[in-house]
Amino acid sequence: MDPYLRIILLACLLGAAACLGACGDHRTAGPPSAAAPPAAAAVLSPELQAVYDRSCKNCHAVPASGAPQAGDARAWAPRIAQGADILIEHTFSGYKSMPPLGACMDCNEKQYRALIEFMSGAPLNN
Repeated sequence: MDPYLRIILLACLLGAAACLGACGDHRTAGPPSAAAPPAAAAVLSPELQAVYDRSCKNCHAVPASGAPQAGDARAWAPRIAQGADILIEHTFSGYKSMPPLGACMDCNEKQYRALIEFMSGAPLNN
């Protein structure tokens, strides 16, 4: 095999492995919750439900992603305790394996707040 082709192949494999290794939060703080639905009190508008289904649900309803699962109050509690400003900043900028803008390129801060409240089952205080 051509040595240059081997180098390119190796670089691609290492890059793919690095991307996969960065996915998720690898802490073991207990068994992951089943994708429990968020608190019944929180109901999304059809517009926000569509945003949740196309963006948030890809990680927040997949325990293997390492993201706090929608409806898992225990997983969300330390995040909510950080305050709205930190959570919104993490949403806009990305944090750990969460992509910038939470994979919703057309969402605004009000929508992000509503989605976080929905998934966490807790209000965001300023």
